[in-house]
Amino acid sequence: MSSPSALADQPLGVNLQRINVPTLFDRLVRAGMEPVSPASAATFRILFGLVGLYAVIRFAAKGWISELYIEPAHHFSYYGFSWVQPWPGWGMYLHFALLGLSSLGVALGYRYRLSIISFFLLFTYVELIDKTTYLNHYYFISLAAFVMIFLPLNRQLSLDSRNALEEENSPTIPRAAIWMLRAQVGIVYFFAGVAKLNPDWLVHAEPLGIWLYNSADTPIIGPLLREAWMPYLMSWAGAFFDLTIVGWLLWRKSRPLAYLALLLFHLLTALIFPPIGVFPLIMTASALVFFSPDWPARLARRVGVRTLEPTCALPPGPPKDTTPSWLPRAALLFAFLFLVAQTAMPLRHFAYPGNVRWTEEGYRFSWRVLVTEKTGLVKFRVATDGNDAEWLVYPEEYLTDLQVERMVYQPDMILATAHIIRDDYLDKGYEGVEVRADAFVTYNGRPSTRLINPETNLAAIEQGIASKPWILPPPTGPPLE
Repeated sequence: MSSPSALADQPLGVNLQRINVPTLFDRLVRAGMEPVSPASAATFRILFGLVGLYAVIRFAAKGWISELYIEPAHHFSYYGFSWVQPWPGWGMYLHFALLGLSSLGVALGYRYRLSIISFFLLFTYVELIDKTTYLNHYYFISLAAFVMIFLPLNRQLSLDSRNALEEENSPTIPRAAIWMLRAQVGIVYFFAGVAKLNPDWLVHAEPLGIWLYNSADTPIIGPLLREAWMPYLMSWAGAFFDLTIVGWLLWRKSRPLAYLALLLFHLLTALIFPPIGVFPLIMTASALVFFSPDWPARLARRVGVRTLEPTCALPPGPPKDTTPSWLPRAALLFAFLFLVAQTAMPLRHFAYPGNVRWTEEGYRFSWRVLVTEKTGLVKFRVATDGNDAEWLVYPEEYLTDLQVERMVYQPDMILATAHIIRDDYLDKGYEGVEVRADAFVTYNGRPSTRLINPETNLAAIEQGIASKPWILPPPTGPPLE
């Protein structure tokens, strides 16, 4: 018999190498590789494509292609994306026509990879043209389209599966595809709830108090919206809904009631806030992904439709003692990093001083849905070398009405407007052009307050992501009753 000291001298690695203990990461990869029905993912793809097609038709019918992208003489570019500009002439109409075809291709599952890549590029290009048109749900659509590029959402109810393109006639998809779609939808709701955890929303019921009072003409519920207690009820209910709805949807027992609550919530927001556009539509459609992966097939069976029945039995999951290959490992790592980045984006405002709802530094791409009401007024003062007097310039001379409406309370867009004015005066032959702004903003019902330091020469400040010390502090005190 070997002595204890002799055993201690033996290398431990010899014994451990014979034991295949899967790491937590490997267990997650195996769980993600588990085959599930593609029916729910196919439904997500179809509804997503149809909403995209509806949005394109809506833009064309309302004349927004010309109004937003062709008629403006200037556009507010995102930092680093000034090269993204509207196409000349009829180019924007062609762009939207191709976007509509891509949306249809996604819905039909026709050449799905090409369709979804085209949709992502075409849609995101449009959104990068001008900050004026930024909306949270457009950002969601771009993100969801990017995720969909990597997911096999065309394995059922698609022309690809009918034509047996490549492997797309498979009766399953990896469970990770469902996880990813759920995570993308869940991030929107959770951070929309986090954004509501502020005194204005919870203590003063603002800006809902302003909006509900101005929505008294809403059919059926209009008079009720002016009741003093209604803004408080809806503020707290809205925060609770956004923070918890994902949990209720994930829990099988509460899922049907949770989805019914979600439908009622988005119906109410659509009635009270018509300008939010397709947001209720895209979210109610996307939230269906929280149901079991085979829910469309089970629903179809109940009504006697067999289209969604798998062509063969679902294969068993990966063997428990098999180490996943590098590809699913890399995919899970990429998905994790992508979701971490999305989590960091709404939190980046902590890197800036001041109130994000006032300074708007870190405001966009943060799911701050309907949490701030701001209006403003801006005029610019221009001075040049060799002239003692200042010229008073109004932004309406350079921008459309919508651009002015959005610009007056957003410091980075005020800075961009000052640069437009500076460049115009330089082109006219003036030298030493200085541009200062008199900007006043009302914020969640508070008195009008100066937003920009009036002594700051905005013409000498370059755009960037650094903090803007020339933004003045927000008004103190609660909103006016």
